Amino acid sequence: MGLGPRLWLLLLLHLLLAQAARRSFVVDRRRGVFLRDGVPFRYVSGSVHYSRVPSQLWSDRLHKMRMSGLNAVQVYVPWNYHEPQPGVYNFQGNRDLVAFLQAAFREDLLVILRPGPYICAEWEMGGLPSWLLRKPDIALRTSDSDFLAAVDSWFHVLLPMLQPWLYHNGGNIISVQVENEYGSYFACDFNYMRHLAGLFRALLGDEIFLFTTDGSEGLSCGTLQGLYSTVDFGPADNMTKFFAMQRKYEPNGPLVNSEYYTGWLDYWGGNHSSQDLESMTSVLQSMLELGANVNMYMFHGGTNFGYWNGADWKKIYQPVTTSYDYDAPLSEAGDPTPKLLAIQKVISQFQELPLGPLPLPSPKMKFGPVTLKLDYGFVLYRTWLPQNFTKPTQLWAQSDSIHDRAYVMLDGVFQGTMERDKEEVALFLTGQAGSTLDVLLENMGRISFGSNFSDFKGLIQPLVLGNVILTNWQLFPLNIDVLMESENRTFKTQKLDLKPPSGPAFYSATFQLPGPAWDTFLYLPGWTKGQVWINGFNLGRYWTKRGPQQSLYVPGPLLLPTGASNSIKLLELEQAPPRTQIQFLDRPLLNATIH
Repeated sequence: MGLGPRLWLLLLLHLLLAQAARRSFVVDRRRGVFLRDGVPFRYVSGSVHYSRVPSQLWSDRLHKMRMSGLNAVQVYVPWNYHEPQPGVYNFQGNRDLVAFLQAAFREDLLVILRPGPYICAEWEMGGLPSWLLRKPDIALRTSDSDFLAAVDSWFHVLLPMLQPWLYHNGGNIISVQVENEYGSYFACDFNYMRHLAGLFRALLGDEIFLFTTDGSEGLSCGTLQGLYSTVDFGPADNMTKFFAMQRKYEPNGPLVNSEYYTGWLDYWGGNHSSQDLESMTSVLQSMLELGANVNMYMFHGGTNFGYWNGADWKKIYQPVTTSYDYDAPLSEAGDPTPKLLAIQKVISQFQELPLGPLPLPSPKMKFGPVTLKLDYGFVLYRTWLPQNFTKPTQLWAQSDSIHDRAYVMLDGVFQGTMERDKEEVALFLTGQAGSTLDVLLENMGRISFGSNFSDFKGLIQPLVLGNVILTNWQLFPLNIDVLMESENRTFKTQKLDLKPPSGPAFYSATFQLPGPAWDTFLYLPGWTKGQVWINGFNLGRYWTKRGPQQSLYVPGPLLLPTGASNSIKLLELEQAPPRTQIQFLDRPLLNATIH
């Protein structure tokens, strides 16, 4: 007599529970290795940020990473991406973290999770929500009571959601990082780190493997007893020195480089970064020969869509470009590069590669030009001249007053720009008492690394005209993204003979694709600086005049198929070209700095 269906189901459930009970990920200090289910294990991992890749493309990127020979992925969780306002959470669509974990699970990829609360990642404010700054005296990344209350509230939402995905519970999360390179931060607050460690243990359980990551100079403040200490360094660093520093704190555990840099980020006005292929693969091979566990940062960089780019503070303010290509093994568009093939060859010497071919680059399309029509401009700060200024009078900003870039208009006429930490051409104004002075302030990205202060945005102090401090400012908050998303509207042009003006203005057009909705790259020759939306999706910033990035990646899933009408809207902040046209290219332009 055979077993009944219910008995079979109970037997299967029993087997699965027994299997889950045997699952473990721990450190064997005697042998200096990780043990996965009791067997020595070494991960070769790569970083990918779900927040920088449209959700429709997660599976594609993860599959390519698995076929490259990786057995794990490392991923940040940006707090501000999921809690835009206190107590308001978003885990839908591109923010569906559980769906990303499921996609990694289907590819048989383990997950190294880095939930912060601070993540750096060249992400807006390092992942911390800007609404924390509503309390101007808050001490971020410390045991400040206001900061800890917000952190606790957030983690009581996030961490229980992740609990079923921990490896010992049958999921794929093998380890969780506490904070992020905390030793590089000035505070060195061990009470804060102890609070986080206790919170993680309370919400995730004692079995979860917790670790920290620091550079060689940060280990003294970034480590904590009970958390496994790891290091990060790139090909140009001294591998022996960095691993020796880790050994000082972890004399008997496995060697771990949590961020092995495959490339580097780009800043507006700099050159496109690249990493020497030979040195990068040579050091990777040396680490693997030592038996080290390695995570490559980045393996796929992606894109800082919208306003999500961060900024570094290195004596001056340096905002990060929209492209986060990072010269990574998988390009911004997710295509395998020669660097990936070289890495795959190194990995194959140490572990077996998955069967099957590495996917080919995705098809790209090229078309255009598309001509855009002028719509209208807008302002954010407004005041009025308190007296007559008959002679040209300099408009200037007090020290550190502009965060980050100001576009100045007098009675509707564009006068020029003022920028944080930049010496711009002086602005001289003439006007009558009562003339309207409009100043549009652009947030170019809150500092994510290299600063120990809160990066407030806007006019921090009033502007000064001559020796007159301008007061009585009016503030006009404007949520441009909501405007762009409302019914995916196309603005109506008031006049047909409008010429491209100086100063902030909107431009729009509709277009149809010449074929399937493939990836493409938006090229804006002659345009100066601004923001782009396609079908209501915020592609991010362009700054053609400053570079190095000259094109914006447009993922195919954002476009409507042949026969449907796509919309594009530009907010040009300074000067549109005489011919208000754009092009779509089949390859990116990332390295064309205009000095």
